Amino acid sequence: MKADASVLELAEDILAGSDRALSRGLTWVERRGEFAEALLDRLYPHTGRAHVVGITGSPGSGKSTLARALARVARQRGLTVGIVAVDPSSPFSGGAILGDRIRMNDVAVEMGVFIRSLATHGALGGLSRAVADSIDLMDAAGRQLILVETVGVGQDEVDIMQTAHTVIVVNVPGLGDEIQTLKAGVLEIADIHVVNKADREGAEQVRAELRAMLSLSATDGQLWQPPVLPSIASREEGIGPLLDAVADHFTVLESSGEMKQRRRRMVRARLIRIVYDFVNEAAAKQECDSDDLLELVIRRELAPHAGGRALLARLASHPGRQAHNV
Repeated sequence: MKADASVLELAEDILAGSDRALSRGLTWVERRGEFAEALLDRLYPHTGRAHVVGITGSPGSGKSTLARALARVARQRGLTVGIVAVDPSSPFSGGAILGDRIRMNDVAVEMGVFIRSLATHGALGGLSRAVADSIDLMDAAGRQLILVETVGVGQDEVDIMQTAHTVIVVNVPGLGDEIQTLKAGVLEIADIHVVNKADREGAEQVRAELRAMLSLSATDGQLWQPPVLPSIASREEGIGPLLDAVADHFTVLESSGEMKQRRRRMVRARLIRIVYDFVNEAAAKQECDSDDLLELVIRRELAPHAGGRALLARLASHPGRQAHNV
């Protein structure tokens, strides 16, 4: 896609590290459209340098506070930091409270951390569709550590493993049977476990149960054994060792060659999500032309799967009508 002068100028400003330009670019990306795609095309060759860390876990586990604390300690160590905080959006208005931005605003002002809140806009899996694109922009802008905080919907948040190099799963004592909640998938995606609010009663028991479950799933020759670390994020206790573990995990990925494989899986998953977006938007534009198929399925003269394939064939036969604004 050919980029006009405004796109080229904005891209250069982002590469130069301008926060104002980065903010503007992120707005383009969230709104999507041809300018956003042209900007991403221009910046993509300058990405791939940042360490992307996902932070997920149950609502109320303190993910935002943990991200804020990690950002502060990382800045003290001289790292440039970006935070992508994903908030759920209303299924009715599409808007979001963006409370994560409110809770972390002080660290952005005091420590020079760039924070962007994104609404999910109906996307499943705990992430917004714009997250991967936003990471690219922050990466191109020179942010060395990018923290991605997911919505907090429990077992559905496995999408983060297709977006981040290192995944932190946050748990806290006192939310019921936490370990049972983790069994369905979130436990398996963690590279690092954190038991936050470790001053609460039952914190050591949660850590012991996590370690026991991890020992049962350990395999011979496993390159990385996920640590189970305590923290009190509100007081920034345990954050230094957590950041050390994040750096250690990155080193293991790079030295073992696993990083190359992980990046390949991440890119593959991203391409598939983009194809889904293309198809969904094209299908929406074809809605009027699909009324005949709809009627056939309603009258049960055509099965839904056959109807879906027929619609897909129509989309493929009219490629020029498919929008590029993803």
